[in-house]
Amino acid sequence: MPDPLDHPAVRRVRDAALRKGVTLDVVAFDESTHTAAEAAAALGADLGQIVKSLVFVAPREEGGLEPIICLVSGPDRVDVARLAAVVGEADIRRATAREADALTGFTIGGIPPIGHDRSIRVIMDPHLGRHATVWAAAGLPTAVFEVPPATLSILANATVSPITEERRAADVEPPGPLAAQGSGA
Repeated sequence: MPDPLDHPAVRRVRDAALRKGVTLDVVAFDESTHTAAEAAAALGADLGQIVKSLVFVAPREEGGLEPIICLVSGPDRVDVARLAAVVGEADIRRATAREADALTGFTIGGIPPIGHDRSIRVIMDPHLGRHATVWAAAGLPTAVFEVPPATLSILANATVSPITEERRAADVEPPGPLAAQGSGA
């Protein structure tokens, strides 16, 4: 079985980091870490430490689509209206799996924040900065790398701006003892 750490997609990610003076320690898994929850479980990390690289597209006047990669924390969801305001694109939408693959050169679940064949605009949500380190895909659904959020921002040439949906306190805070016991009075 070929070594996933020597896969061309992983090499592209490592090489992109090296061009900026950063050596990445890529971790490979036997099983897919396609979802943020799978990655967090495999790493023993907090779900918030998992970087989701989500691809959105905006139509170009000359035809075709411009990809925009959004880096968000594992439990977060992109607010498309906020993203549209940040990037100045009214008709932005989530890319299909086929579009994401064609525009980034990587398959969903393994789309990294860096190492793309072409220049891609990257927007990073500041929620990732709540953690000392975060884990991002390294080019395959079975490979990730750990990096401080500030370094990730530099590596990806990311614009840091709030692009996620507002979460209510009830969605973020663990339930109190009464909620865990049920509604007894």
